[in-house]
Amino acid sequence: MAQRWHDLLFAHWRVPEEALRVHLPPGLDLDLREDSAWLGVVPFRMSGIRPRGLPPLPWLSAFPELNLRTYVIRDGRPGVWFFSLDATQPLAVRFARHAFHLPYMDAAMACEAEGEDIHYLSRRIHRGEPAAAFQGRYGPTGPTFQAAPGSLEHWLTERYCLYAADEAGGLLRAEIHHVPWPLQPAWADISLNTMAAPLGLELVRPPDSMLFARSLDVVVWWPEMV
Repeated sequence: MAQRWHDLLFAHWRVPEEALRVHLPPGLDLDLREDSAWLGVVPFRMSGIRPRGLPPLPWLSAFPELNLRTYVIRDGRPGVWFFSLDATQPLAVRFARHAFHLPYMDAAMACEAEGEDIHYLSRRIHRGEPAAAFQGRYGPTGPTFQAAPGSLEHWLTERYCLYAADEAGGLLRAEIHHVPWPLQPAWADISLNTMAAPLGLELVRPPDSMLFARSLDVVVWWPEMV
């Protein structure tokens, strides 16, 4: 699947590893940094979503998305584990739940540009799933850079696979290909954030790390059983 990601905020909090480990499936280990697990809230919008080689459908291929994620490792391959992915496009939500076994959920969302900054609002409306919401403004505060290998910024963002679990408990991995992130330092004014409440966590303090990325082209391959 080819797609383009726009106006991302990488907001990350250090959290105790035991708070996240209980929510992972068997066979996955938390990938730790500075003796902590890291929990990310990543609002952005997507466009051009399509199978490679086919044109995007404008009414289906562009919408906001909001991820709650942590970092895991299996067989020496570090990757991303998603606790939730909220989106506004119902067909895309159901396709991703079926094809990629990812916890996509319906949400009412708005993503509006205000100069260089972004005003973002999300409220989950998926039937049978716990409520979660996010509201804030964010944007870049400095020039674009590529994260140096070994740095925290590189560790948080340069992840080239995702993990998921199917209904039978099988563990899957999907490869993600893109050039290095064009990152910028970021600011954020987060007025509402209950995205981690379903995990029993409150993210009330400011993030420990904030980064911004304006846009990036991405290819996501079909998942394969680990």
